[in-house]
Amino acid sequence: MARALPQGGALRQAANGTLRRVPVWLVYALGAMPALWLLWLIVSNGLGFDPVKELEHRVGKLGLQFIVAGLAITPLRKLTGISLLRFRRAVGLLAFGYVALHLSVWLFLDIQLRWAEIGKDIVKRPYITVGMLGFAALVPLALTSNDLALRKMGARAWQRLHRLVYFAALAGAVHYVLVVKAWPPEPLVYLGVVAGLLALRLRWRRRHAVA
Repeated sequence: MARALPQGGALRQAANGTLRRVPVWLVYALGAMPALWLLWLIVSNGLGFDPVKELEHRVGKLGLQFIVAGLAITPLRKLTGISLLRFRRAVGLLAFGYVALHLSVWLFLDIQLRWAEIGKDIVKRPYITVGMLGFAALVPLALTSNDLALRKMGARAWQRLHRLVYFAALAGAVHYVLVVKAWPPEPLVYLGVVAGLLALRLRWRRRHAVA
């Protein structure tokens, strides 16, 4: 007779069974919904007295939220047994899409492609410097988030490259803290969550190295 699963194990098995039936395209569709909502707010004048700044802020925060969600997938599996690994690529690409949109709003609508000013801001304003470094770290991850790149690079090299997401996440959280000058709690919460997720990964890696 098969041994009965503990209640927690049965719940995990049921949850993972349900998740395996969820198509990946649905994650992309749900992830695109905030962008569609923002588009509606733009055409309906629903972004307040400074719509460009509001749009820039909202898509940037969405990008950070998706980065945090991607970082949380492995800890969630380790701590609860619930696996969202098959959705990690979609979450990562959505994160890159929103961060790229955040940068595009700044370049095209806010600073309006004044390249001399853009160069000065990147050098002189720490929050822009950090944000640009974080975006630069995400670019190779987005370009290699496909099966062909994984086969060409090999699993080990691919995994090493994709550890850049740790830097990108920290840079994004620090960028958010620096850009909000009044020091409200929300950016600090994001920074704390990112730091906590990275600390968990470091702890598990050290434990694995000792074992």
